Amino acid sequence: MARDRPAHDIGALSDFPVGEMTIVDVAGVEVGVYHASDGSLRAVRNVCPHYAAPICRGEVSGTMIPSAPGTFEYGLDERVLRCPWHGFEYDLATGDPLYDVTRGRLRTYDVAVRTDDHVELFL
Repeated sequence: MARDRPAHDIGALSDFPVGEMTIVDVAGVEVGVYHASDGSLRAVRNVCPHYAAPICRGEVSGTMIPSAPGTFEYGLDERVLRCPWHGFEYDLATGDPLYDVTRGRLRTYDVAVRTDDHVELFL
């Protein structure tokens, strides 16, 4: 984690419902924080690198992953953020696009839960 960046208290863990993307303003930057069912938190800037869409209003799900011929395998559940404007998919963990159809990647941020159950974002 890049804890050398300034930490911002963005609220109590209970402010971030499981399975939902919550958009917060941190020092003038809109950031979406996704609380996965495994308890992990992922944070990305609310800007799609393709056309600057509010990407955090898109759907979080999984996607089809490489598999044997004639089979279809679903994976990356709760790690794929799909842009609401053009459907481009990005990995919430890395910010990388899943396909080479766009240049750029999502800006990701480190997130931590303190012992008092408050969430810190490192901007």
